[in-house]
Amino acid sequence: MPERLIEEIRSEAIPLAGSDAAFDRILALAADARFVLIGEATHGTREFYAMRAELTKRLITEHGFAAVAAEADWPDAYRVNRYVRGEPTIGDADDALRDFERFPNWMWRNKVVRDFADWLRRHNDAIAEPSRKAGFYGLDLYSLEASIAAVVAYLDKVDPVAAKLARAHYGCFDHHHARNPQQYGYATMLGVSPSCEREVLAELVALRRNRFEYITRDGFAAGEEFYCAEQNATVVWNAEQYYRTMFEGRVSSWNLRDNHMVSTLYGLADHLHLQRGEAPKIVVWAHNSHVGDARATEMGERGECNIGSLIREAHGRNAVLVGFSTHHGSVRAASEWDGAGEVKSVRPAIAGSYEQLFHAVGLSDFLIVLRDNDTLHRHLDLSRLQRAIGVLYLPETERQSHYFFAQLPDQFDALVHIDETSALDPLPRAPSRQPNEVYETYPTGL
Repeated sequence: MPERLIEEIRSEAIPLAGSDAAFDRILALAADARFVLIGEATHGTREFYAMRAELTKRLITEHGFAAVAAEADWPDAYRVNRYVRGEPTIGDADDALRDFERFPNWMWRNKVVRDFADWLRRHNDAIAEPSRKAGFYGLDLYSLEASIAAVVAYLDKVDPVAAKLARAHYGCFDHHHARNPQQYGYATMLGVSPSCEREVLAELVALRRNRFEYITRDGFAAGEEFYCAEQNATVVWNAEQYYRTMFEGRVSSWNLRDNHMVSTLYGLADHLHLQRGEAPKIVVWAHNSHVGDARATEMGERGECNIGSLIREAHGRNAVLVGFSTHHGSVRAASEWDGAGEVKSVRPAIAGSYEQLFHAVGLSDFLIVLRDNDTLHRHLDLSRLQRAIGVLYLPETERQSHYFFAQLPDQFDALVHIDETSALDPLPRAPSRQPNEVYETYPTGL
């Protein structure tokens, strides 16, 4: 390995231990950004989650960030949002995370997220104006059944006649085995069953047509409830398309999912803008594969976009992309889809990877700032392997399953390397109320 390259990285590295210098550098980049995207190299590493939470606390308290938008299902995350914004019927943070039931439940139902939700509740309790409280929201689209139930429950409350119509629209799925969305998608792809596209769009249009009537009934609370219901109806609309496209090929379904997450993020920004009277600043929590700019990876070469590429393309330097990496340690992951979460040993990074290069630097934990860094651009611009571990970790096929090529300086604005990491600590599993589902992210689970 070239010693000069290692020396250059070492000279640019900012150690994490012993001072706040590394966090201060990230905050200096992010302070005036509209969107700060903070990643993770796995879905089960405690240090990634903990550092992301600490960075987010400072962005909220020191720079006025208004919300966290996570790679999580909308209705599950919205229960957390209700708690952190002061909902008295939700007893504590553990209860707030109750709806994260489906595999992989440890991804959000864990001690780090619980502690962050507790902190955010305390932070918001000191703020009198509801519109100024920071929120927690989900961006993903896997909650087809839960989102249908949420739309119908909302309409039962505000407009029973409209609720009857919603049941008729969504009843289309009952004719096509909606309890298993993959069967629905497969059947429509084969032409065995007609799609429910027309019905779910009709319901979304009907809900929006009555928007003014619904939101004028009870001020702020009515607006919040309608917004949540409208987003659930949007999730159903996009999830229906997603399950139909997932059998057509990875690129089309991946792009639909990440476009949905970006559209949800923009919708959240508009909603908070109306509430606050100013453009909000939002933190995004998602895997590196979603927040790093896809155009700098082999994903982009395959025609895939992601949150990072779409946001950076639209907002340029008003978006900050922060990634993580590790060389070895342990991780919480499963061996098969819908399997139990296990504590697994993360193998030392393979030769030729960024992770091996950073291990050779000889520092346990450090930050490198890539934006406007000509030295690191010059030395790291060569495409190298990068590791990505999702909810599954398959060491026996690690090269094929967990590595892809990337050009790091164009992928992220900053990267935190933690040489040895440890597995995420889950909370006890909540009682299951929904059937298990197998999603397009199998087998990588990103």
